[in-house]
Amino acid sequence: MTTVDSTKPPVTAAAKPAPKRAAPAVAKKATTKTVVPKVSAKPAAKKIAKATAKPAKVKKPKMVRDSFTMPKAEFMVIDALKTRATQLKTAAKKTELIRAGIKALAAMSDSAFLAAIAAVPSLKTGRPAKS
Repeated sequence: MTTVDSTKPPVTAAAKPAPKRAAPAVAKKATTKTVVPKVSAKPAAKKIAKATAKPAKVKKPKMVRDSFTMPKAEFMVIDALKTRATQLKTAAKKTELIRAGIKALAAMSDSAFLAAIAAVPSLKTGRPAKS
Protein backbone atom coordinates (compact mmCIF):
# COMPACT_ATOMS: atom_id res chain seq x y z
CA MET A 1 0.00 0.00 0.00
CA THR A 2 1.09 3.47 -0.75
CA THR A 3 0.82 6.07 1.86
CA VAL A 4 0.12 9.68 1.12
CA ASP A 5 2.07 12.24 3.04
CA SER A 6 -0.51 14.52 4.53
CA THR A 7 1.97 17.37 5.14
CA LYS A 8 2.55 18.01 1.40
CA PRO A 9 -0.36 19.06 -0.78
CA PRO A 10 -0.69 17.19 -4.10
CA VAL A 11 0.78 19.00 -7.16
CA THR A 12 -1.81 19.75 -9.82
CA ALA A 13 -1.82 21.75 -13.02
CA ALA A 14 -3.77 24.58 -11.40
CA ALA A 15 -1.23 24.94 -8.61
CA LYS A 16 1.64 25.92 -10.99
CA PRO A 17 2.51 29.61 -10.90
CA ALA A 18 1.79 31.65 -14.03
CA PRO A 19 4.86 32.36 -16.20
CA LYS A 20 6.38 35.80 -15.69
CA ARG A 21 5.90 38.30 -18.48
CA ALA A 22 8.83 40.20 -19.88
CA ALA A 23 8.89 43.83 -18.84
CA PRO A 24 8.33 46.39 -21.63
CA ALA A 25 11.45 47.81 -23.30
CA VAL A 26 10.82 51.21 -21.75
CA ALA A 27 10.94 49.77 -18.26
CA LYS A 28 14.25 48.04 -19.01
CA LYS A 29 15.85 51.32 -20.02
CA ALA A 30 14.75 52.91 -16.78
CA THR A 31 16.21 50.11 -14.67
CA THR A 32 19.70 50.04 -16.19
CA LYS A 33 22.62 50.61 -13.88
CA THR A 34 24.40 53.91 -13.93
CA VAL A 35 28.12 53.47 -14.38
CA VAL A 36 30.35 55.88 -12.54
CA PRO A 37 33.43 56.69 -14.65
CA LYS A 38 36.83 56.44 -13.11
CA VAL A 39 38.32 59.79 -12.22
CA SER A 40 41.74 60.31 -13.72
CA ALA A 41 44.33 62.87 -12.79
CA LYS A 42 43.74 65.05 -15.88
CA PRO A 43 40.21 64.47 -17.23
CA ALA A 44 39.74 68.02 -18.53
CA ALA A 45 42.99 67.94 -20.50
CA LYS A 46 42.01 64.72 -22.28
CA LYS A 47 38.58 66.12 -23.22
CA ILE A 48 40.13 69.31 -24.57
CA ALA A 49 42.70 67.36 -26.59
CA LYS A 50 39.96 65.17 -28.11
CA ALA A 51 37.82 68.19 -28.97
CA THR A 52 40.65 70.02 -30.71
CA ALA A 53 41.98 66.97 -32.56
CA LYS A 54 38.64 66.10 -34.22
CA PRO A 55 37.66 68.57 -36.98
CA ALA A 56 34.01 69.25 -37.66
CA LYS A 57 32.44 66.94 -40.26
CA VAL A 58 32.02 68.59 -43.63
CA LYS A 59 29.03 67.43 -45.63
CA LYS A 60 29.83 66.24 -49.12
CA PRO A 61 28.02 68.13 -51.87
CA LYS A 62 25.15 66.27 -53.46
CA MET A 63 25.97 65.04 -56.97
CA VAL A 64 23.69 65.53 -59.96
CA ARG A 65 23.89 63.28 -63.00
CA ASP A 66 22.97 64.80 -66.33
CA SER A 67 23.60 64.25 -70.03
CA PHE A 68 24.01 66.62 -72.93
CA THR A 69 24.71 66.66 -76.64
CA MET A 70 27.69 68.33 -78.30
CA PRO A 71 29.20 68.35 -81.78
CA LYS A 72 31.90 65.76 -82.43
CA ALA A 73 34.49 68.49 -83.14
CA GLU A 74 33.98 69.97 -79.66
CA PHE A 75 34.09 66.50 -78.15
CA MET A 76 37.47 65.99 -79.81
CA VAL A 77 38.66 69.21 -78.09
CA ILE A 78 38.01 67.49 -74.76
CA ASP A 79 40.29 64.62 -75.85
CA ALA A 80 42.94 67.14 -76.89
CA LEU A 81 42.69 68.87 -73.49
CA LYS A 82 43.03 65.51 -71.72
CA THR A 83 46.18 64.80 -73.74
CA ARG A 84 47.50 68.27 -72.95
CA ALA A 85 46.95 67.66 -69.22
CA THR A 86 48.81 64.34 -69.49
CA GLN A 87 51.76 66.08 -71.16
CA LEU A 88 51.80 68.54 -68.25
CA LYS A 89 52.11 65.51 -65.92
CA THR A 90 48.60 65.67 -64.47
CA ALA A 91 45.56 63.55 -65.16
CA ALA A 92 42.25 65.15 -66.09
CA LYS A 93 38.91 63.47 -66.59
CA LYS A 94 36.24 64.70 -68.96
CA THR A 95 34.06 65.85 -66.07
CA GLU A 96 36.97 67.74 -64.48
CA LEU A 97 37.60 69.61 -67.74
CA ILE A 98 33.93 70.56 -68.06
CA ARG A 99 33.81 71.72 -64.44
CA ALA A 100 37.01 73.74 -64.92
CA GLY A 101 35.41 75.39 -67.97
CA ILE A 102 32.33 76.29 -65.93
CA LYS A 103 34.53 77.85 -63.24
CA ALA A 104 36.39 79.84 -65.92
CA LEU A 105 33.08 81.09 -67.33
CA ALA A 106 31.85 82.05 -63.87
CA ALA A 107 35.04 84.07 -63.23
CA MET A 108 34.68 86.09 -66.48
CA SER A 109 33.36 89.61 -66.66
CA ASP A 110 29.91 90.05 -68.17
CA SER A 111 31.25 91.25 -71.53
CA ALA A 112 33.76 88.37 -71.81
CA PHE A 113 31.05 85.89 -70.80
CA LEU A 114 28.67 87.22 -73.47
CA ALA A 115 31.45 87.01 -76.08
CA ALA A 116 32.17 83.37 -75.13
CA ILE A 117 28.48 82.46 -75.31
CA ALA A 118 28.12 84.18 -78.69
CA ALA A 119 31.09 82.19 -80.05
CA VAL A 120 29.27 78.90 -79.43
CA PRO A 121 26.50 78.08 -81.93
CA SER A 122 23.12 77.03 -80.60
CA LEU A 123 22.22 73.34 -80.99
CA LYS A 124 18.96 71.54 -81.50
CA THR A 125 17.97 69.95 -78.18
CA GLY A 126 17.42 66.24 -77.78
CA ARG A 127 19.26 63.11 -78.76
CA PRO A 128 21.05 62.97 -82.11
CA ALA A 129 19.63 60.77 -84.86
CA LYS A 130 21.10 57.28 -85.19
CA SER A 131 23.70 57.12 -87.96
